[in-house]
Amino acid sequence: MVAVAILAAGRGTRMKSNLPKVLHSLGGQSLVERVLGSLSAVEPSRCMVIVGYRGDLVQASLRSFPGLEFVEQAKQLGTGHAIQQLLPHLQNFQGDLLVLNGDVPLLRPQTLERLLRSHQQNQNAATILTAQLPNPQGYGRVFSDSRNLLQQIVEDRDCTDAQKQNRRINAGVYCFRWPDLADVLPQLGASNDQQEYYLTDAVNYLNPVMTVDVEDYQEILGINDRKQLAAANEILQTRVKDDWMAAGVTLVSPDSITIDDTVQLQPDVVIEPHTHLRGKTSVESGSRIGPGSLVEDSQIGQDVTVLYSVVSESAIGAGTRIGPYAHLRGHVQVGTACRVGNFVELKNTSLGNHNNVAHLSYLGDATLGDQVNIGAGTITANYDGVRKHPTQIGDRTKTGSNSVLVAPVTLGNDVTIAAGSVITEDVPDSSLAIARNRQVNKTGWRLSQQD
Repeated sequence: MVAVAILAAGRGTRMKSNLPKVLHSLGGQSLVERVLGSLSAVEPSRCMVIVGYRGDLVQASLRSFPGLEFVEQAKQLGTGHAIQQLLPHLQNFQGDLLVLNGDVPLLRPQTLERLLRSHQQNQNAATILTAQLPNPQGYGRVFSDSRNLLQQIVEDRDCTDAQKQNRRINAGVYCFRWPDLADVLPQLGASNDQQEYYLTDAVNYLNPVMTVDVEDYQEILGINDRKQLAAANEILQTRVKDDWMAAGVTLVSPDSITIDDTVQLQPDVVIEPHTHLRGKTSVESGSRIGPGSLVEDSQIGQDVTVLYSVVSESAIGAGTRIGPYAHLRGHVQVGTACRVGNFVELKNTSLGNHNNVAHLSYLGDATLGDQVNIGAGTITANYDGVRKHPTQIGDRTKTGSNSVLVAPVTLGNDVTIAAGSVITEDVPDSSLAIARNRQVNKTGWRLSQQD
């Protein structure tokens, strides 16, 4: 059995924020959500999040993770003190405890799987994740023998010149045999400059202790300030974009593109410069997104183009063209082979197949059939100041330029709306609707001249 403890009690004063550090966002997820995501290959029997500063916010943010346990660390007195809070919660637990930090969000699942496997196969009392840093200055050095058994940990300031040539440092991720650690925890002291209880001190009482090097040292980088958060985002983006290019996706200008790691792309997708894909977005093969587009939490079908447009919480059918300068939001459904063109906004609207909304229109709370043509400047007046109302438009119906459809209203199949009409009543199938005053020309009339 494996239990996991995630240290998430600190405020993170260097973030200069009232938000707990672990709730700051990285690639569309909070730091602590990313740490929880790294457990996918471990499958722990219990998962405990140790909270302190604004713990209620941390708990509320993790409601979508079932089975989490929250343990309060009322005073933040170090990592050892945090794990001491688990003693009453793991009284009869006989398995292993994996300890993670809520502000170390780049760990890969396979890294934790390898750490746990090494710990269990070697029957260690403790196993420490270590990293070989290019420049370890300022970090304590970890020394191991040829079998990776821990010999000592020496603080940077105490290292000799020879010891400073060792680039292995403690990553702050541990796996313990819990009964052994539980016996040691009450012995920890706080006789140090910070007057805190350090979990690293527990290692001195345990045997055997083994080290496992992480393959990519960037995985263990922690977040303490906004600059480090930005650096972590760059690392994450490089990972994501490298993986997609290796999988057959074209990124025309990778440095100008951002892609959340929750996004799914198929081969032969082309992402143009200055395009951003976020959330639960998927894009099917042959589609071209951008340049200059934002797509979030949306599903894009095959052979779709999205040019200089924003698409949010929507689904786009195959062969459809979006933009330039279109805005689709609030659960829009667009069928196949449609055109949603220049300066068109769709909100909570469903379009059938082969529809054309070419320019300068707003459709809200509307349902359109197939082969509908929406003339330039057509507006659904769907809000009466209190409630939203629906508009229904049948197959093969056409609206003339500058039409206003005052909802609730239904247009049947094969209807034509004359340009400049204000439609306030339903229109039956196969009808022409004209709702405007007759033009009157007054000849010989001009404004009076002012002296």
